Amino acid sequence: MRTVIVSEREDTPAAEKGTFILDLSSREVRDCTGCWSCWQRTPGRCASHDLDDFYRAFMQADKVIFYIGESCDFVSGKLKTLFDRMIPHFLPYTTYKTGESMHVTRYDHYPEIEVYYKGDFSSREARILYEEYLGRVFYHFHIPKVLIHSENEKKERTA
Repeated sequence: MRTVIVSEREDTPAAEKGTFILDLSSREVRDCTGCWSCWQRTPGRCASHDLDDFYRAFMQADKVIFYIGESCDFVSGKLKTLFDRMIPHFLPYTTYKTGESMHVTRYDHYPEIEVYYKGDFSSREARILYEEYLGRVFYHFHIPKVLIHSENEKKERTA
């Protein structure tokens, strides 16, 4: 099984040999500029080439595991930037098959996702919103199976 790890935490478990690791705590990821190069000039490729290795590893993976935290009851700015920068994985067209507007897939295969998060949320509602946001992001990324794990709870969502 080909696995990719995306982490922004220092307590990330050791990975097996050959696992691609994107360490958001030390790697600088440029913000999306909204230039649309990934759709118009270089379809499927971002004009900022700082994530080229991650894009390839992500699309070749069977599973991507996220080890993340929370920031002010939400995902960190670095993780939000990564999500924004994943738009090259989709076509610039929308479909309404599900009753809502979604980008059309560029590829036939998208990896399964597991999320392990830690956070000191201000309320139960804030934690629920955090999980629902992650679920919606991966739903719109056409991820076939998403597991979201908190320290005390396991929630499975299947798209």
